[in-house]
Amino acid sequence: MRKLSLITLLLCLIVSSEVFAQFGVRAGANISNFQGFDYESRIGMHLGAYYDLDLNSGFSIEPGLFFSQKGFKSNNLEIKENVNYIDIPVLVRYHFEDIFNVFAGPQGSLTLSRNYSEGNFSSKDKNILRGYDFAAVLGAGIKLPYDMNFQLSYDFGLLNLNYFDQNVKNRAFKISVGKSF
Repeated sequence: MRKLSLITLLLCLIVSSEVFAQFGVRAGANISNFQGFDYESRIGMHLGAYYDLDLNSGFSIEPGLFFSQKGFKSNNLEIKENVNYIDIPVLVRYHFEDIFNVFAGPQGSLTLSRNYSEGNFSSKDKNILRGYDFAAVLGAGIKLPYDMNFQLSYDFGLLNLNYFDQNVKNRAFKISVGKSF
């Protein structure tokens, strides 16, 4: 019911107000790890699209849909944990002038696939971790010429992933470049 109310509110905002909206694409690098483990960060990528709704007075709302690679690795133990997600952030941005912005918001994620390897052993079993995640996203961005943008963000996983019955959470630092149309 809450999800339906939120979607209805967003649709009413879009339809009933005179807002300026921009569609865009964004891609970049993820540097991720599981909080609660003492392993090395995994470098992956994210790629997707966003829709920026300008609400005037310096604020905008930006829902998005991204493919995102997360996980961890351990070179000493020859372990690699690669987990692919669909991230669905809903960010609120505050724009300083027309160049700099800061943003925050919730992000839901759905687990697409998992690829674990340790030496010669490998597994693609997704059942050892929760099939979804929920995170808080914080970041800052700048607007570049030619409708390009650059941003840095950090995803704080809020849910226990129940990874092999252990309490761990996703953490990801993201560096992104985007283009608005």
